[in-house]
Amino acid sequence: MALQSDPLKTRLDLIHKQAIDHLTLVNAYAAYARKLKLDASKQLKLFEDLAINFSDLQSKPGLKSAVSDNGNALEEDSFRQLEKEVKDKVKTARMMIVESKESYDTQLKIQKLKDTIFAVQEQLTKAKKNGAVASLISAKSVPKSLHCLAMRLVGERISNPEKYKDAPPDPAAEDPTLYHYAIFSDNVIAVSVVVRSVVMNAEEPWKHVFHVVTDRMNLAAMKVWFKMRPLDRGAHVEIKSVEDFKFLNSSYAPVLRQLESAKLQKFYFENQAENATKDSHNLKFKNPKYLSMLNHLRFYLPEMYPKLNKILFLDDDVVVQKDVTGLWKINLDGKVNGAVETCFGSFHRYGQYLNFSHPLIKENFNPSACAWAFGMNIFDLNAWRREKCTDQYHYWQNLVSPLFNYVMYDSSLVT
Repeated sequence: MALQSDPLKTRLDLIHKQAIDHLTLVNAYAAYARKLKLDASKQLKLFEDLAINFSDLQSKPGLKSAVSDNGNALEEDSFRQLEKEVKDKVKTARMMIVESKESYDTQLKIQKLKDTIFAVQEQLTKAKKNGAVASLISAKSVPKSLHCLAMRLVGERISNPEKYKDAPPDPAAEDPTLYHYAIFSDNVIAVSVVVRSVVMNAEEPWKHVFHVVTDRMNLAAMKVWFKMRPLDRGAHVEIKSVEDFKFLNSSYAPVLRQLESAKLQKFYFENQAENATKDSHNLKFKNPKYLSMLNHLRFYLPEMYPKLNKILFLDDDVVVQKDVTGLWKINLDGKVNGAVETCFGSFHRYGQYLNFSHPLIKENFNPSACAWAFGMNIFDLNAWRREKCTDQYHYWQNLVSPLFNYVMYDSSLVT
């Protein structure tokens, strides 16, 4: 019997609409599955197969023409078979949607949570970078009353040249029986704090000799400061500039050649604002202070003070709180350097500072080896001369240029 009555035609239209609606719904859930990176999941495969089945139903011979206004009639047997197939597919689609809806809602929530975590992590990273920049700025800041201090001290010397004439060399500066300190800095106040904190806590301050080295620009200011405020209790201070050590020239010290190189200047100064927000991990090592020879003088201590046996190196941010003469009595067992243990966990390990993907670094260094802080180090200068440490330093310095893209440039960590 031909399908020509309006009721049957209406049923056929309804079945066709159900098939189209569920095909759209199935395709939507398949799209969600792809968005949630479930391409290999079983559910995505089921949805895609179901969508193909619905498409096959719509392309069956006679269906499109039967549902059209001017289409041919569909046989009743074919209609019932089509109706059963559509109902089965719709039932399957509904069951799958019910089963997966909660799962997909959860996956979407997880995805949103991941996006939120990522955004918060980005904000945290940015805050850390800004904090690193702020800490560097605050560390260099001084009270307003000390602004232009060096210039004012130089002005004082110019106004009173007779008062600030250089004194004759102090024999104590070469006496190996005394306690000698090396402090290299261009910061007048910082040097004064370090020196006076040692003297204040020393049991025999007249046996302490401070070797202060600064740059040419701050030499006069440093001398005026200690002339105006001489050390108490007989302590000695010798103030020189880097230029006073004539052996330090570019033909002898490779670091001087590197400090003048355009590549190194670019590394420290180009895009400083951008680096501050993009590279906080390396921000500490991109401080332009490393371009100052004052940062590298520590590797020439035996040649700077050839008549001394031991010397205590102090950074200009150290405040001494007790007598430190016991450090000269430590048995270094033939070793060159006595330093404070600063390694715990991964902190201050070579792996943090050197790029071990380079074969030369990997071959010569242990990533788990302990680096050290230069805040306070006792050096056996005789052991240094015996081990020829300065020659080793020059060897690695000569390799810095070709290794520049592989080794984070802090000379204190590649020796």
